[in-house]
Amino acid sequence: MRRREILKGLAAVTAVPLLPRVRLGRTKLLRRIRPSDPAWPKTADWAALNRRVGGRLSEPHALFAACEAQPHGAECDKVKAGIRNPFYIGEQPGGTEVSGWLEAWTPAPSAYAVRAHTAADVAAAVDFAREHRIRLVIKGGGHSYQGTSNAPDSLLIWTRAMNRIELHDAFTPRGAAKHVAAVPAVTAGAGAMWIDLYHAVTGVGGRFVQGGGCTSVGCAGLVQSGGFGSFSKRFGTAAAALLEAQIVTADGRIRTVNAWRDPELYWALKGGGGGSWGVVTQVTLRTFELPTFFGAAWGTIRARSARDFRSLIAHFMDFYAGQLFSPHWGEHVTFGSDNTLKLSMVSQGLDAPRVKAAWQAFFATVRGATGAFEVTEELGTGVMPARFWWNDAVNPGMVRDPRPGAPAYRAWWQGDSAQVGAYLHGFDSLWLPASLLATARRPQLVDSLFSASRHHGLQLHFNKGLAGAPPEILARERETAINPDARSAFALAIIAGGGPSAYPGEPGGVIDKQRAHEDARAIARAAAELRRIAPGAGSYVSESNYFNRHWQDAYWGHHYPRLRAVKDRYDPEGLFFGHNGVGSEDWSRDGFQRLR
Repeated sequence: MRRREILKGLAAVTAVPLLPRVRLGRTKLLRRIRPSDPAWPKTADWAALNRRVGGRLSEPHALFAACEAQPHGAECDKVKAGIRNPFYIGEQPGGTEVSGWLEAWTPAPSAYAVRAHTAADVAAAVDFAREHRIRLVIKGGGHSYQGTSNAPDSLLIWTRAMNRIELHDAFTPRGAAKHVAAVPAVTAGAGAMWIDLYHAVTGVGGRFVQGGGCTSVGCAGLVQSGGFGSFSKRFGTAAAALLEAQIVTADGRIRTVNAWRDPELYWALKGGGGGSWGVVTQVTLRTFELPTFFGAAWGTIRARSARDFRSLIAHFMDFYAGQLFSPHWGEHVTFGSDNTLKLSMVSQGLDAPRVKAAWQAFFATVRGATGAFEVTEELGTGVMPARFWWNDAVNPGMVRDPRPGAPAYRAWWQGDSAQVGAYLHGFDSLWLPASLLATARRPQLVDSLFSASRHHGLQLHFNKGLAGAPPEILARERETAINPDARSAFALAIIAGGGPSAYPGEPGGVIDKQRAHEDARAIARAAAELRRIAPGAGSYVSESNYFNRHWQDAYWGHHYPRLRAVKDRYDPEGLFFGHNGVGSEDWSRDGFQRLR
């Protein structure tokens, strides 16, 4: 961690009121137990927990356990039919959205799972894990690339069934000062997915809630990790929109936290990382006035040579800096190692003529330079009423959940289909400062993007850099725990690669280890090219390198000492553990043995 940022963080910690620690009534936890340990709870103990949670305790199985038992059986066929459906995967207690990460983690079911319906169910599971020294895992949507929502020999608290949604015309947090004005908001259970909120808030209510791009992501996990979405350049992060949360802390207490009640814990929940502070059971988020239109721009351009590709990158970055760097435009472009530029951009608040006019000159230049560029996928723009953006009957980019009985509104983005079940070879991200868009520095940016693309394809996610957002949005972002680098960045660069699904026991799920390692090395080389122009740049916790040795600084910058103080106050024994989560440096990589 940089010395300057450590000093800033320590200064912030000293300004925090020194409240008493949570009292857990036991000695320091040094080691968690496994089923093979003599201290593992007896059958009668598990039966008692089952009674306390209303019979909702189960023994989860691996996704393809049925195929290992009966490869041609009906249950195996059912799994194979659903494995490309993110909603199906999320509904399985042993399901994970991706099928693992090379040399990092492999999906593994917990020993037992509590399918929580109430905060009292969660509190019972937390008490049980604390009293018996059991490794806890929390899962809502199961979308974690880092594998934090699963672990062998653990007790899983599964919040998927806690999915009730309530709209508020005027919401005031509990205990708020009298002068605080009520605002429109939505309250959602931790297991609700973003498609559920988009349907309720936008499709039915005609307003907007800031959530994730992937519709199968759970709402509570996204808020805790920051929560960028397609329109964050205009509306900020989900973390900044959090007004209040209900959370079960390590002492088993059900707390309602906000800016007036447990304010430091509330702050930590706004981007301090999922699963480190307790089990969030409910969130209440500010909602916004819905723009009239959402829109998009698309297409793929191939340069005829490497030299032409560098020219294409330069032309696009000039275009972006001059025309698109504003709250109106988000999502991403892909710079391919095959000399292609793929456009996957979205807009908000612009009608069809303005969207078309924004891209007209760029498209004309590309189409006119036939000696240098070739359009391989049609270039185009379009808009639609924002209320129908997530409606698959209107938006052709959405894929409806085809299973009988699935809610009619439940759909995922066609562009996200490839990542369902993917086996990750490598992943890295870094925020690129807006200063790189300055005329004098833009050639350096172009050179770096081109050099990185020689090793591996990469994406610039413009909506995940908050530079250019409205002042009132940036003011709210300053009250979150997210790395401050996000506020000064014009984009988040993502370099990632993987292969087809390879869940344990999956028929045909073979991993080409040699190719995977080559891909991982190429990703590392591409990221190194970008770090030359953005040394010390932060990284987005939800989309980052599993093996980042400097994760505290990368994820949270000078906020980390303050976050660690919150962790020590509310979870002094480290009951809640996740890979590269706040306080995880005290534990072995699997979370079972305390190191210090």
